[in-house]
Amino acid sequence: MNTPRERSREIIISGVNRDGEEPSSLNKSQLTTGGTKTIHPPIENHWHLPPQENQKPSNSGFMSMISKPLKFRGSLKKIRKTKSLQMVLEGVHDPKDEKLVEAFRKLLFVDGQFLEKPNDYHTLLRFLRMRDFDLSKAKDEFLNYLNWRESFGVDKISKEFKFEEYAKVKIHYPHGYHGVDRCGRPVYIERIGMVNLNSLLQVTTIERFITYHVSEQEKSLNLRYPACSIAAKRHIASTTSILDVNGVGMSNFSKPARFLLTEIMKIDSNYYPETLNKLFIINAGSGFRMLWKVIKTFLEPRTMSKIQVLGYDYGSKLREVIDPSSLPTFLGGNCTCSDYGGCLFSDKGPWNNPEIVEMLQSVSSAEDVSDIGENGGEVSENPFEQVSNLIFK
Repeated sequence: MNTPRERSREIIISGVNRDGEEPSSLNKSQLTTGGTKTIHPPIENHWHLPPQENQKPSNSGFMSMISKPLKFRGSLKKIRKTKSLQMVLEGVHDPKDEKLVEAFRKLLFVDGQFLEKPNDYHTLLRFLRMRDFDLSKAKDEFLNYLNWRESFGVDKISKEFKFEEYAKVKIHYPHGYHGVDRCGRPVYIERIGMVNLNSLLQVTTIERFITYHVSEQEKSLNLRYPACSIAAKRHIASTTSILDVNGVGMSNFSKPARFLLTEIMKIDSNYYPETLNKLFIINAGSGFRMLWKVIKTFLEPRTMSKIQVLGYDYGSKLREVIDPSSLPTFLGGNCTCSDYGGCLFSDKGPWNNPEIVEMLQSVSSAEDVSDIGENGGEVSENPFEQVSNLIFK
């Protein structure tokens, strides 16, 4: 039986009020784990979430998008009429958060440590939430993040890093992104019980795998989340993950495995905070639960609040948040991705839709042009308006 302290660390917060809206305006001190650590609602604010009870599988989401391409293409063109592209990609900002983010920007600027990028609203907000909106602590974490990006060469990874062993790694370490949840967030799946670490280290190194992991995190921030935002027509900024630990126990926790796990946990926690919406750990047997007692001591309460450890009867819990069309058959869903050799090889999601990718590339190009204007050129139009005028006219 868990102690009161353990129960408080494993609390699961839905963050949804009786009207189905996430309480972005909720006093942040009201959401706690029973100690001094604040647990915040999901980072995507002002959402109207689907009801969790008596929810029937729907045809919405990515499967509907690819099965009805003409209808989806038309819906993209309507974004301009219903919401601006900026609103979709940026989301609705909580006024209280906006004031804190602006104060954070000024603090970094006055300190003389503020760099041009990444300085967007959502990046700064993630680090503020990471440290319960304590400006001083958030500043230390953010500067540590900037130093890590420089020393690790993060900006060069997306341009220069080639993971040629990708297909072989997938065989020995089954994992991948696959579709979206009912709210439009990308779904990430790992079958860690099927990992063959010895075989994995014959086709890659731990250092290269960690670099690959960072590249995937950057891809989520720069492509997956924006693409999912356009597809869902609302701001998406986090991932729903499933970790299948069938057969995992203390014997799997070798020295190389411990190092790989702790390095990835450190990177995700320190440098990509608030990007996890929910983690479902499924097929958790007695062996894993012993291991879990060790692992969770390294996790912060804000991370623990997003994790749900399930046994072998997990299907209904997954289907509450993920439509069966986005769940592989091995997780009780309907998808096989037979054309791709399996669901974890497909990377199925809005980020692979050519029209959405083209829109995002146009936004990126427009932002570059806008930057030139701000630095002395004649271009001053909002980049989102430039793209909207081109795409939705």
